[in-house]
Amino acid sequence: MAKHETPFLDQLESGPWPSFVSDLKQQAEVRAKNEKGVEFQIPQDCVDDLLGIVELSYKHGRTHWKHGGIVGVFGYGGGVIGRYCDQPQAFPGVEHFHTMRVNQPAGKYYTTDYLRKLTDLWDFRGSGVTNMHGATGDIILLGTTTPQLEEVFWTLTHDYNQDLGGSGSNLRTPADCLGQSRCEYACYDTNALVHFLTNEYQDELHRPAFPYKFKFKLDGCPNCCVASIARSDMSFIGTWKDDIRIDQDAVNKYVENDAAYPANAGAHKGGDWGPFDIEKEVIALCPTGCMKFENKKLAIDNANCTRCMHCINVMPKALKIGKETGCSILCGAKAPILDGAQMGSLLVPFIEVNPDNDYEAITEVIENIWDWWMEEGKNRERLGELIMRQGFQKLLEVTGIEAMPQHVQYPRTNPYIFWKEDEVTGGWERDVEEYRKHHQR
Repeated sequence: MAKHETPFLDQLESGPWPSFVSDLKQQAEVRAKNEKGVEFQIPQDCVDDLLGIVELSYKHGRTHWKHGGIVGVFGYGGGVIGRYCDQPQAFPGVEHFHTMRVNQPAGKYYTTDYLRKLTDLWDFRGSGVTNMHGATGDIILLGTTTPQLEEVFWTLTHDYNQDLGGSGSNLRTPADCLGQSRCEYACYDTNALVHFLTNEYQDELHRPAFPYKFKFKLDGCPNCCVASIARSDMSFIGTWKDDIRIDQDAVNKYVENDAAYPANAGAHKGGDWGPFDIEKEVIALCPTGCMKFENKKLAIDNANCTRCMHCINVMPKALKIGKETGCSILCGAKAPILDGAQMGSLLVPFIEVNPDNDYEAITEVIENIWDWWMEEGKNRERLGELIMRQGFQKLLEVTGIEAMPQHVQYPRTNPYIFWKEDEVTGGWERDVEEYRKHHQR
């Protein structure tokens, strides 16, 4: 029997979608019955009290969680998010209810044995409530008390060979897609690179020293399954330099609606779309109009291709990514904090992803940006906001990257040209002197 009445939360279960409320109620019931006989290290009714305080927040229209100071594990400045309830008398089970972020493995690959050990640990020393995974990517362990933090940390690091993730003004846990381990579209090994970045920048990950948070997210191809272009301060998106590979016979199999070549991953079979129409569903939808299909032959003007992936997604047996692969680096995406939401801006159109030299070209870009941001960034100013404040040209200067046409989002809408002093010093003086000499003659 639930301790608290939750009419507001009950409404959230009435919609067509799965609700977190149902999950919490189920977990509260599991803890109440405790059929496994677990010796809980935090209050048995903590999830019941969690439902109660969330209900109260809905009723009052404000949160009842407060910031009660910094809490963490010895030697780390991040990885634990302190949560304290401002109604401890009414809800003692969540008087303190801290969140722990655990560094997810590259590609989020787990063994069932590991998952069982992790959930058993959290049932024992926490609430048993997890989020697989948080928006940053971490395994989220929701709800424990201060004395249990070091106990959980010891077990994770010593017994499970697992580390905490990032929180606070530091490097957040790098996240990636499955990459070449599962996906034919992947242009580089995202799992290898995210593993390298996680190990290379341990100090930045665990000991906050940045103006604000910094996120790496890695997409193996322009399909951007991790949405890195919208959610990371530095986004690595797989791409290629050469031409899209075309199998003309397979193209015609799609056009002929061959059953062995279902377009759009077979979506036509599940919907009333009618037969596949290459002109309507591929050629007309190319954002730059760089494709044409004539005399049973598909032609692509690769110089104008923007790597949107649409044609490859529709006809994967006929079109494949190029062979000269690498990634693009974009900077500055974030959610609305100070200056509103921003998408990433293209900084490096193409860079080779080379593990043989410890990704030297990539780490050079990263560290140049960090040096600038740590020197010039204001408190709680994300990289994208610094770029807006000082200009993209400054970003090019600090990274030593020359301006390219790919850096231009759209042509300027005013006629003014601004020159730096060192670019014109002496030049205009010589022009004035020549002008005077000419008129004196």
